[in-house]
Amino acid sequence: MGKASRRARQEQGQRSTARVAPAPYMARPFEGLPAETDWVALREIVPAATMQLPLKSTAAALQEAVAAAPEPGEVPETITLATVLPMAWPGLHRTDGTIMLGLQSGSSTGDPSRDLAAVLLDLLALAPGSPSPTARQASAATPRLQDLLDLEAEVEVQMYDGFDFWLADDVELNEESRASLQQANESIIPTVKLQAAPSAYWCRAGERTHLRWILPHDEDQATDALARLHHRGHDTLGEKTRLLGAFRACGLLVPVWDLDPSQDAAAYEEPVAQMSQRFAEALGETSALSAQERRARSGLLSRQLTLR
Repeated sequence: MGKASRRARQEQGQRSTARVAPAPYMARPFEGLPAETDWVALREIVPAATMQLPLKSTAAALQEAVAAAPEPGEVPETITLATVLPMAWPGLHRTDGTIMLGLQSGSSTGDPSRDLAAVLLDLLALAPGSPSPTARQASAATPRLQDLLDLEAEVEVQMYDGFDFWLADDVELNEESRASLQQANESIIPTVKLQAAPSAYWCRAGERTHLRWILPHDEDQATDALARLHHRGHDTLGEKTRLLGAFRACGLLVPVWDLDPSQDAAAYEEPVAQMSQRFAEALGETSALSAQERRARSGLLSRQLTLR
């Protein structure tokens, strides 16, 4: 009996450990999602934007969450991904039934995709009008967004000049809330999504303007291509511009250019289109880097930062 009891306790402990295994680290947490580079942009550099995300209605985890709600219903067709929500909430189930996820609310594990999925499942089980002020700790058993979203659907970034998108159409703010919203709007760094290349964002920070371009390619290959362009002097976007360096975010490389502050975003559509073509050509080169290109690469790496 003693040995059997100990064996049963050991098996129970093993099952318990399996249930609470931590979420594994994911170097590219949004890989496999539609518009991966825009996910990274909205998480790292864009102040106010949304994307409408179609759900996979047949996902068992979604159906279970909806069934657990105070008023069980159907899995919604779409949810709204937002850069940030009021009070930095991880999520919000609005009174009109809209589910909103806050992408910049932070990550409690090494996998933001799994963290966001945990928030989504919690929100579906809440009554409308409820925020999710704290995120549930995701584990290895928690589904990822890749398991819950329709991966075949096309998504599009909707940019905003302020955070008024937080509000439902029928919401009226009191004086304190209006002042808070105004303060948030005034803190926004003007940001424009260019059309010349996927996930290229122009922004104005004080008296300076920059271009940040999230690249979907393997980080090492993208760095090699930038090094080739830098060595050849082909890495500028015109007069009074220069490549400052690059940073890493969610496993992707993000080169940053200093721009002419007297020019607006539209002035860089054509230069960015030309840069996109030069970069694609450099990326396609298979020869080893020359000594000069290796030095250029080392210079880029010495100025490289990592954002999550």
